[in-house]
Amino acid sequence: MYVAVKGGEAAIDNAHGWLAEMRRGDTDIAELDIAQIRNQLALAVDRVMAEGSLFDADLAALAIKQSRGDLIEAIFLIRAYRTTLPRFGASQPIKTAEMACMRRISATFKDVPGGQVLGPTFDYTHRLLDFKLAAESEITEAGLGAAEADETKPHITSFLNDENLIQPEPESDETPPDLTREPLELPASRALRLQALSRGDEGFLLGMGYSTQRGYGRNHAFVG
Repeated sequence: MYVAVKGGEAAIDNAHGWLAEMRRGDTDIAELDIAQIRNQLALAVDRVMAEGSLFDADLAALAIKQSRGDLIEAIFLIRAYRTTLPRFGASQPIKTAEMACMRRISATFKDVPGGQVLGPTFDYTHRLLDFKLAAESEITEAGLGAAEADETKPHITSFLNDENLIQPEPESDETPPDLTREPLELPASRALRLQALSRGDEGFLLGMGYSTQRGYGRNHAFVG
């Protein structure tokens, strides 16, 4: 909020009107709808849902449209909206070793039990522009591999635990604190730290992850 802005409500209304005009763009071009954003900008929708702590693809797509594609603004919109919603239940922990994986890569174990699953990835696109997309060419259906969707994929950390390479965490039946309802206080518990990481800014987490892989000072890098 800019206290020193001149013009009062009229200036604010004009700013909102200008924003709506800029958001719409050229009216000779068809307007984006929510379904297009949800299906064709799925990674942006996923990021807004994750960092906004609200699993609703339609609302995330609406926030992206409202924010003109500014994902940080879209995340703030979703977080603000989430605070108005009642909480009527809580999800149960799931056994992630039994879930179906679209992508599962381990940099530590080549022949990891459960197999490596490359999935839909940009890893081998060589960061080259695909000009065929500008021509709206037909999309070739992908040929799926022989990976079994129902095959158990155990956690890599379970093998590291067998070698005593991972710090053990004591089990507890205590209800963990909720970061979306209680402010973060330091020193924070492991549960709060994990919650903060799960809804943290993607760029910050990526930088921190690469720093961890490179190692700090004399610490050797280690990737799970």
